[in-house]
Amino acid sequence: MKHESPLVKFLVWRIKHVSNRNFILILAGVTGLIAGSAAVTLKESVHFIQHQLTGNFNKEYENYFYIGFPLIGILLTVILSRYIIKEKIGHGITQILYDISKNGSIIKRSKMFSRMITSAITVGFGGSVGLEGPIVTTGSAIGSNVGRFVHLNAKKRTLLIGCGAAGAISAIFNSPVAGVIFSMEVILADVTIGMFIPLLIASVSGTLVSITLLGDDVLFSFKLVDSFKASDTPYYILLGMISGLVSVYFTRTTYKVESLIKKAKNYMGRGLIGGVLLGVIIFFFPPIYGEGYNTIKSLLAGNQMNILDTSLFFSEISNIWMVFIFMISVILVKPIASALTIGSGGSGGIFAPSLFLGGVTGYLFASMLNVITWGNVNVSTSNFTLVGMCGVMSGVLHAPLTAIFLIAEITSGYELFVPLMLVSAISFSTSSFFEKHSLYTKHLIESGDLIQYDKDRQVLSLIDLNKIIEKDLLKIHPNATLGELVDLVRISKRNIFPVVNEHQELLGVVTLDDIRNIMFDAEKQRDTIVKTYMHSPPAYISSHENMQSVMSKFELSGAWNLPVIDNGKYVGFLSKSRIFNTYRKKLIHHNQE
Repeated sequence: MKHESPLVKFLVWRIKHVSNRNFILILAGVTGLIAGSAAVTLKESVHFIQHQLTGNFNKEYENYFYIGFPLIGILLTVILSRYIIKEKIGHGITQILYDISKNGSIIKRSKMFSRMITSAITVGFGGSVGLEGPIVTTGSAIGSNVGRFVHLNAKKRTLLIGCGAAGAISAIFNSPVAGVIFSMEVILADVTIGMFIPLLIASVSGTLVSITLLGDDVLFSFKLVDSFKASDTPYYILLGMISGLVSVYFTRTTYKVESLIKKAKNYMGRGLIGGVLLGVIIFFFPPIYGEGYNTIKSLLAGNQMNILDTSLFFSEISNIWMVFIFMISVILVKPIASALTIGSGGSGGIFAPSLFLGGVTGYLFASMLNVITWGNVNVSTSNFTLVGMCGVMSGVLHAPLTAIFLIAEITSGYELFVPLMLVSAISFSTSSFFEKHSLYTKHLIESGDLIQYDKDRQVLSLIDLNKIIEKDLLKIHPNATLGELVDLVRISKRNIFPVVNEHQELLGVVTLDDIRNIMFDAEKQRDTIVKTYMHSPPAYISSHENMQSVMSKFELSGAWNLPVIDNGKYVGFLSKSRIFNTYRKKLIHHNQE
């Protein structure tokens, strides 16, 4: 005992004196504090870089700097991620969901700091993405590794991942309720009452760090100036529909552009192409530079002309319709810019781009409505800007409650709660009609790497198919005699015999029932060959298939045993009874955790 490490001594003391429930609450608070500190550090780092680069811009030459800075940021990020950190950069929250689903909620330790560094460079140099995704990844990694440090099981590590995400979001927006709901809607697919209290503690801890270190200097905040009018409800309904369609455009464009840019296999070449294209876009549309919150603040203040200040061609334009055309163009190219930033190797998230896109959409909708009705309608552009942010965020992230409470909290009131609920619900419904999954989960769900809200499928996904393939079945050559097969029957414990040729290709199967009536006939044993009685199995399985596909084949075929074939070669058999037995063990273990 004298050689025990301090950690082991602490864990032994903890087991004796601190209950599991209270220990989790303490860890939730610690995780929230660390995640909140990380969020503040990242936010301050990015704004410091941006101030150093753009603080003394000469407007006459500003656009030309916009071309170069994003390219430099992306290339620096690629070099750092590929050759120093040696970590693949992409949609961080997607990777977190994968780690929860497939890696037992174990997240690499390097992610506790890698995304902070890379996103600070990318966004600081003008990459058209946000900080929220990277800081959620950072907070989640902190939670996972805190859990690993004190030897928690996978289920409790998952809870701490959610705590880290909640603490990060609450700190960066000073929005504790939104932090909790984001964690429940996006990170944790199966939330129980027991999880709720730790999430609250972590979120409050993150907010306290933010208030203490930043005060009111949070990422984005706004004080409402206009009240909600019930007579505007029809326009909010229409905005909800438009926000949903914009969300679909954002999602599909992002996937398309990312897939195109990733066709460039050379990482530096991809970063160069993406950086140059992004610089060109920002050259013509400067509001797309960086996160875009300054643009939203200008629109909320009613200073729509400010977004043209640094525009190359529109700086002298005062015609409101030209401003509208410029805004429509910004809406169309923003998803392309965000996809280029992430797809070419930059580090960032889609949280801020969705808010930016929603804000511009809401402001444009309200302004055009006021203009085309010639004064007969006068809706609040600031209210519609905020509600538009909620709508597009709800549609893109498929997180309607997060969107509602985030906007409610950053406006320091619930005056807009009714239109926020209405637009969020309509946008989410519209978006879900065309895109069933969010940007975070679409790829994972389609590949079978993530299963949400289905306990049966979640447990099935835990089964490793390769570990339950049965390879003890005795093989027989198709030209072997019935007598040779009978000899195998005598020593085999199974009643299925795969018929395999010299190339290890499965030609069929023979069962004991197929030969039962003739197996003791001496003449037939001598003269009959095996392929006479073999038959094809009703379906084939690949060892690379997911368990949902495997169970579908068993259900459709009605078989209890199916052969496993890889690259045309016979591997073994899979039995439904063994799957059920393994499923039962996994379910018991899952519930015990």
